[in-house]
Amino acid sequence: MIPTAKTGVYLAQQTNYHFRENMTANTVIMWFRQDLRLNDNPALLKAIEQGRVLPVYILDEGLDWSLGEASRWWLHHSLTALNESLQGNLWILRGDAAKLLPQFAAKQNASQVFWNRCYEPSIIRRDSLIKEQLTQDGITASSHNGSLIWEPWENLKKDGTPYKIFTPFYKYAIANNPPTAPDVAANTNFDTVKCTQDTVRIDKLNLLPDINWHAQISTLWQPGETGAKKRLKNFTENGLYDYRDGRDYPAKRSVSMLSPHLHFGEISPREAAAAVKQAGDIDSDEEQAAHFVRELAWREFSYYSLYHSPHICQQNMKPQFDRFPWINDQANLRLWQQGQTGFPLVDAGMRELWQTGYMHNRVRMIVGSFLVKNLMIHWLEGARWFWDCLLDADLANNSCSWQWVAGSGADASPYFRIFNPVTQSMKFDSAGSYIRKYVPELAALSNKALHDPSSAAPAELEKAGVVLGEHYPRAIVDLKQSRARALDAYKTLREQQ
Repeated sequence: MIPTAKTGVYLAQQTNYHFRENMTANTVIMWFRQDLRLNDNPALLKAIEQGRVLPVYILDEGLDWSLGEASRWWLHHSLTALNESLQGNLWILRGDAAKLLPQFAAKQNASQVFWNRCYEPSIIRRDSLIKEQLTQDGITASSHNGSLIWEPWENLKKDGTPYKIFTPFYKYAIANNPPTAPDVAANTNFDTVKCTQDTVRIDKLNLLPDINWHAQISTLWQPGETGAKKRLKNFTENGLYDYRDGRDYPAKRSVSMLSPHLHFGEISPREAAAAVKQAGDIDSDEEQAAHFVRELAWREFSYYSLYHSPHICQQNMKPQFDRFPWINDQANLRLWQQGQTGFPLVDAGMRELWQTGYMHNRVRMIVGSFLVKNLMIHWLEGARWFWDCLLDADLANNSCSWQWVAGSGADASPYFRIFNPVTQSMKFDSAGSYIRKYVPELAALSNKALHDPSSAAPAELEKAGVVLGEHYPRAIVDLKQSRARALDAYKTLREQQ
């Protein structure tokens, strides 16, 4: 069971943070990273207890998998929102954090540095170096868990090894380490160091794209802690009641859409779980709430898997997939990226991604399966494209999800599970609402023809004014033949084991 945390989520929403200068107070640094919020922020709460807080963010672009374009757009606005919450006192640095943070701490005469842990392999290595250097400099470094419900080194099997399959991991975690309530600061008035940097310091990070592709995205999202709370509230009031079944239907939008907010730490998973649990208790949606927490646990399992197998962001978790006969087809890859495959549900998903920075979860599985199984293009190509286009681009989730679809991960989709985009479309978008929104050139087709125009009768296409190859592409592969090709390739791998 999950604590309702009435004193966590709801009192914290009423908290007002005040800032004042106290030149005699002990200065401590709060290093913001993937925790761009004030509420339920363990490192910040500890920093507040110790003295006068100097909040800083460091844009370190020298790590593996540097930010994609969509993530950069979100980060700009999230930092702006956090800076406003801190009354303009968020310091901004850019460069190698391993060098900058110890230097900055020494210059500011800080006695302690607080941060919340990140779990990407390159960040773990860098943070170890930073902690070592700070300690040598006589500065206390204190790290906390502000991003996950469970630390990756928790919830191990009896022999001390990590779980490889989600279900036993989840059952053990819920039974032995149920999610705890979010924290509330005991002292809501805390001192902060006044920022003396240029007021346009966030703009100078040049995170916003030069090309105005993000105009529509800007109307759909509100990055920042306030936007995260609004998104959570909207979900508990309008989406939770139908979450378990409705989340499979892309036109319904019975989903939380919290993933970008969770990735940037504008809301904690503990706060999201507690709020949904409380809403479920009030509205008798306990089963729906429990299913939402299960999906949060999938996010946790991705971090858990990346921590214990750090190579999976670049390499197959199952070594036998190193022999898989991937096809290097840049032309088909480009058609997939552009939403021009001739399969309307796939194309709708890829266009939704480009236009909104987001893609419905079921559609993510379908477009992923199409790329790696019907086109037999390496899952890393899909992971790289999603990384650049998704607002919620997250190394753990992105890597594990693509390996799940490809069959190369630990807890993976069976090799024979190949999502048929036509039958999936007919089942989960039977009225064609989702397809018509993102593939408007097919809007006049009947529901029957809409899901597979390449197989539609010529008279049907003519009636709708659709000329294949002109208004909409013909299917770039034969589903039956490409499925057989993929199964043969998977069968070869199994025979070589």
